[in-house]
Amino acid sequence: MKKQKSNNITKRIAAITMARNDEFFLSRWIKYYGDQIGYENLYIYLDGTDQTIPKNAGAAHVTKLPHTDMSRAAGDKYRIGLMSELANKLLAEYDIVIGCDCDEFLVPDTKTKMGLAEYLSNKKINTTLSGIGLDVGQHMKQEKTLDTNKPFLDQREYALLSTRYTKPVVINKPVSWGSGFHRIKNHNFHIDKNLYLLHFGAIDMDMLLAKAANRGPDWVNHLKRRGNGTINDVTNRPARSEKWIGIARTIQTYLRAPYAWNKPNMLGLKIVVKIPERLKLSGI
Repeated sequence: MKKQKSNNITKRIAAITMARNDEFFLSRWIKYYGDQIGYENLYIYLDGTDQTIPKNAGAAHVTKLPHTDMSRAAGDKYRIGLMSELANKLLAEYDIVIGCDCDEFLVPDTKTKMGLAEYLSNKKINTTLSGIGLDVGQHMKQEKTLDTNKPFLDQREYALLSTRYTKPVVINKPVSWGSGFHRIKNHNFHIDKNLYLLHFGAIDMDMLLAKAANRGPDWVNHLKRRGNGTINDVTNRPARSEKWIGIARTIQTYLRAPYAWNKPNMLGLKIVVKIPERLKLSGI
């Protein structure tokens, strides 16, 4: 396939995240974004002075903050406030900031033959940029427990097309994100045709059960009884072809609920797709 034209521009790009008790995903996040944009351009807040800094952090900027117990809603609002403040501060030095959770990976389609830094450097960004959201889950009838020493996409084949993870994670001007990076206040979405945001929070049921065990037996029983929504969908719904990714991108680009015009919408459709084989080249 013909390589996309490049203006040979390399913009300064930073990536930010905040994590608590999530060293496994955070180390993967550091490896991916560090390789793509440089470890010295990663900025990480750890929620708790007791948190362990991943061994592969290298030149990344890691700040430990005191942890305060809050309700989920209050905690989400507090964390995104810190992330927005950090991003806006960094934009005095950087051209672009990527903000996302540590189990989320922004990937350019490998058919562009560009890495993330080169691709974003050659995009005209109108304040925000999003990739189509792929919520990757374990197919319980076909896929084994995750081998943590191997790439994710070598072991998982399916994802739910999720508006929840079509997030405006790329910015080039100061903004205020909504909780979880799901929206930007007073700004619309611009969903790029070659970007994917892969979310791996439901990549393995045993991992989810282990996390639930730390929260108490009621959480474990609930998960065993009800299952996980993404894993249930991936396991029980038929997998559609890649063309549905394009269809979903079009729907999410133009469809908005009147009460949430800056969030993508898919009319409640739950579409499972087979992840394009070429995305395995990303190494995630």
